[in-house]
Amino acid sequence: MITQTPPHPTPPAGGPAVPSPSLAASCPPLTVAVAQPVRAAAGRPDTVSENVARHAAAIREAGTRLVVFPELSLTGYDLAAPAIDPSDARLAPLPAACAATGAVALVGAPVAEAEADGREPIATLAVTGAGAEVVHRKTRLHGAEVERFAPGEKPVVLELDGLRLGLAVCADAADPAHAEETSALGIDAYVASALYGPGAAQAERRDGHFRDRAAAHGVWCVLATCAGATGEYPDSSGGSGVWAPGSGLVVQAGTAPGELVRAELPRR
Repeated sequence: MITQTPPHPTPPAGGPAVPSPSLAASCPPLTVAVAQPVRAAAGRPDTVSENVARHAAAIREAGTRLVVFPELSLTGYDLAAPAIDPSDARLAPLPAACAATGAVALVGAPVAEAEADGREPIATLAVTGAGAEVVHRKTRLHGAEVERFAPGEKPVVLELDGLRLGLAVCADAADPAHAEETSALGIDAYVASALYGPGAAQAERRDGHFRDRAAAHGVWCVLATCAGATGEYPDSSGGSGVWAPGSGLVVQAGTAPGELVRAELPRR
């Protein structure tokens, strides 16, 4: 079952997130995959359709309950790309792949729900066998994003099979305050879709963000980030991965586009 849920009681200041009372020790772990798919070239009429086909193939390959994709994964980091309606017929292969595998996929796109000033959000869409819906809007915009996009208003928690997943998009996760606000809602995992530039400094920054969030809040951290070229970036870091509560790295992809790694998130 996947639902957007109200917050649990706020934990004491500086303390860990409140564990979900529904998580029995006997329940199986949540299986999760983080994908950094090869991207279609931006700006072509078939860019979204090609990316959807690659996402659907990754969902089928993953064989996990949750599959997480990078920021703006359906369009690439192309700030001029038209927004996508969640009911767009081009997305149909995604619910089909989720229905075939029993998966929930978190994908990224600018979405067509314009604000009064014409700006739209950078969104995370949750895809199930029933279709796609917006579940999170990026709250921390930066650079040229501010001109095109509208920020989300608040942290979001998605409940999947009894686990509470706090959602983030890129600069959200780079701001410690976002993780703190999200953790205060009572989460079991902090799940982010992102893009980090290439090079050792960016890789160190990426790993530090998620190592620190796992340590500070005692939760699983799940990151899907871009690899290779994406939109306006000729290269990006890769390194999608999963960190255990307390900061230990469990699994991590390399720098190549097309990699996918899996982990299990035990119940607490």
